[in-house]
Amino acid sequence: MQEIKRDVLVNKASELLAAGTVDRVLGWRVGEFDYDVTPSVFSSAEELEKEFVWNDFCGANFSKYLVKETAKSDAKVLVFLKPCDTYSFNQLLTEHRFDREKVYVVGVPCGGMIDVKKLKEKAQSVLSSESDGEQTVIHTLYDGDIKVNTAELLAERCANCKSKKHVAYDELLGSDGDVLDSHRFDEVERLEKMTPGERFTFWQNELSRCIRCNACRDVCPACTCEKCVFDNPNSGVENKAAANSFEEKMFHIIRAFHVVGRCTDCGECSRVCPQHIPLHLLNRKFIKDIDELYGDYQAGAEVGNRAPIVNYSLDDAEPSEAVERGDVNA
Repeated sequence: MQEIKRDVLVNKASELLAAGTVDRVLGWRVGEFDYDVTPSVFSSAEELEKEFVWNDFCGANFSKYLVKETAKSDAKVLVFLKPCDTYSFNQLLTEHRFDREKVYVVGVPCGGMIDVKKLKEKAQSVLSSESDGEQTVIHTLYDGDIKVNTAELLAERCANCKSKKHVAYDELLGSDGDVLDSHRFDEVERLEKMTPGERFTFWQNELSRCIRCNACRDVCPACTCEKCVFDNPNSGVENKAAANSFEEKMFHIIRAFHVVGRCTDCGECSRVCPQHIPLHLLNRKFIKDIDELYGDYQAGAEVGNRAPIVNYSLDDAEPSEAVERGDVNA
């Protein structure tokens, strides 16, 4: 399904290491199974040849990893970024979270990533898979090979991809794409059409499964505070499971408000959630509201862009408009 094959990435990384352009590579390390892929740092061509992987399960957005990785050394780190990842990369640069001069970005086209949960719903005891774009063959331990339409396995963010265009790179492998007119707000609109009671029930059911593992926060490129409010021992909510339904909602609603105007809709929060809560819908609702109230805005499209909510103009929507919109949705 991927236009660029693994060997092309390995050769490029090895070339840049040999030339001294970079001294380490941020990429994906092979696991026990095809879908068991781990973000990792490689420091030699030998290590890359042995354990670097690029396949349909390399969904991790490396942008946030650069915050800590660039602080370790003055030498450049090579990072492979998919189109959607580059928006988070630009947003972090806008917020001065790392030094651009310490990073060498190689853009990699993306044909879409497979959702492991959907894969395991289609087959048990999965060993590996192969895709030609249209169909995916799942190799299993006990049931042989199972063929399914690749579209049925795509991660939600890939099925509703916002852009195939890289907005940041030093070097691009393959061809670049375009910003897409996706249907990513369709599910938000479905929730908006619910009654307040129905929406409350929907989110109560989803958020009740939260185990407060903090995976969504830890992976989110917009969550880079040196001291998170939820790590404050004086807050009363430090690293704890929810004691009641109010606390279940509080963590995610506060986090969603904290990333308003900065969330690039990369979908990492939903990807890593072990409880499969569609957390991206909270952020996507805010993105939709910003677009409707202040005009189309995509966080991370350009370095230095100010979000509408921190960029006052006389034409800004009045607070009463939000109240009126709430009355209509009710």
